[in-house]
Amino acid sequence: MNNICLPKRLEGVNIASSIIILLGPTCVGKTSAALSLAKFLDSEIISADSMQVYRHMNIGTAKPDKTEMGGIIHHMIDIVEPTEMYSAGKYLDTVIPIMDNILKRGRIPIISGGTGLYMEAITRGLFKAVDADWSLRNILLGIERETPGYLYQILFEIDPISASKVMPGDIRRIIRAVEVFFHSGRSISNLQAVSTKPLPYNFIKIGLIRDREELYLRIEKRVDMMISKGLVSEVEAVLKINLSHTPLQAIGYKEIARNMAGLCTIDEAISEIKKASRRYAKRQLSWFRRDKDILWVDITGINDEALIFERVIDKLLKD
Repeated sequence: MNNICLPKRLEGVNIASSIIILLGPTCVGKTSAALSLAKFLDSEIISADSMQVYRHMNIGTAKPDKTEMGGIIHHMIDIVEPTEMYSAGKYLDTVIPIMDNILKRGRIPIISGGTGLYMEAITRGLFKAVDADWSLRNILLGIERETPGYLYQILFEIDPISASKVMPGDIRRIIRAVEVFFHSGRSISNLQAVSTKPLPYNFIKIGLIRDREELYLRIEKRVDMMISKGLVSEVEAVLKINLSHTPLQAIGYKEIARNMAGLCTIDEAISEIKKASRRYAKRQLSWFRRDKDILWVDITGINDEALIFERVIDKLLKD
């Protein structure tokens, strides 16, 4: 960081009492950018990644290790066992006191991640919905497998507002919306509109983007790196734990698990991980682009951490 030449107009800038959110698709470069920002602001990072909350799942979730953290305090990483269920509601209940504590100490919390639901919960609040009904979810999933697209049609009939906001292939969110309607008799969009209360913070949202082909190439290289670092062994170890439903759905883990079950070759599993990661990046971008408050920073062709950091700082100052 000492080698970074910061813009002179940064001197005296006061954005205290605000919360900075650094978001973007998987593999875009959020981790290093958040670290640079945290060092510059002498602050702490709060992860907004739904899979990095789980212990033992390190390589497949691209979780930063102690060296990569660079001495910066990171919150919401390694907080629950893979045997436990975790939700956006639990995440929000834990994060609010953390944000308040950081602010009280005169620092600016930096939230970094790519889980859209967590970001939305932080910025807009979260209504208290019905608990998950795994029996019903399995039934709905079975229906969807037999007749692909049928659940989306049901959602469009019972809750056209939610249907317009979700991708037809986002089965997890579709099932959740249908589940809420079955149990409450009210659409999830109605419950959100009536019950959700925005949190009392000033959020500054910075989004990192790259050219799609460049992003996809970075994703493929990361997957290859994960394999070389021992992802297969990690999945083997994690599978020995009595996992809850959510970790089993993590990209990288479910594909390698299929290979271990003899359902595909390791090359086929790696190929599927890359495809799933690309699809996930596309869904993330679709989710984030609905938010008109995000200040986007295009870092296509830039790999130098110092230059990316300056782009982020410039965006903070200009907007």
